[in-house]
Amino acid sequence: MMSYQCPLCDTPLQQEPGTFRCINRHQFDIAKEGYVNLMPVQHKRSKDPGDNKAMMQARRHFLEQGYYTAMRDQAARLCAQFISQSAELLLDIGCGEGYYTTHVAQTLDADNSDLQVYGLDISKPAIRYAAKRYPNCQFCIASSHRLPFAAQSIDAILRIYAPCKSEELHRCLKDDGIVVTVTPAARHLYQLKALIYQDVRLHDPQAESIEGFTPVHEEQLHYPMQMSGTDALNLLQMTPFAWRASEAVKTALQQQETFHCEADFTLRVYRKI
Repeated sequence: MMSYQCPLCDTPLQQEPGTFRCINRHQFDIAKEGYVNLMPVQHKRSKDPGDNKAMMQARRHFLEQGYYTAMRDQAARLCAQFISQSAELLLDIGCGEGYYTTHVAQTLDADNSDLQVYGLDISKPAIRYAAKRYPNCQFCIASSHRLPFAAQSIDAILRIYAPCKSEELHRCLKDDGIVVTVTPAARHLYQLKALIYQDVRLHDPQAESIEGFTPVHEEQLHYPMQMSGTDALNLLQMTPFAWRASEAVKTALQQQETFHCEADFTLRVYRKI
């Protein structure tokens, strides 16, 4: 089974009972939930980086209502379609509490039971929840800008909204490895933004250019969503523009019986060259 590499000295980590240890005696304990924290204190920009518990719970409640199921299923299908038959490792970067990660693992398990699916996120509350709930994946707390994996050890990377340096993607992926990305398309959450901004800007549809990769597939997924006020508020809490929303907007949103909002995603596949 593939293992991690040490985030302090980049040597392989060996799994021992209850811990991971490298040749230079750096040690990372495995939490009782099963995840490992590979985010050394000196790499943190703040005490508790990433989504806090309230943000994570809002996202979890929203996702469990099924509004993003179509996008989740399509992302998993693209992973299955483009990953190599002999693949051993898929990494979900910025996996949050594992909603997408576990589904990708289930989808790919049907074709390839040797494949291990890993989820990585900077948020401790999210990873703790994921590890507890989804035993079909491996989870770690780590930075997406310093992936704790050896060079050319990953077959596929899934990035749903997650930032990552192209050099790290290129370093970790095997030759011919793939990156599957999901980004907001032009009209994503237009109606929610219209409550907050006087002048709503559409998302830039320009495809990200990832150095060292060639785009091999692109598709759009656009559909209407109807949700309760509570679900709409949870959706707002998941977004980067939540902090721009006044308390009056949040209250009005929660009191709506039905909120109509567009989902608009672009899914892309890139191959390492």
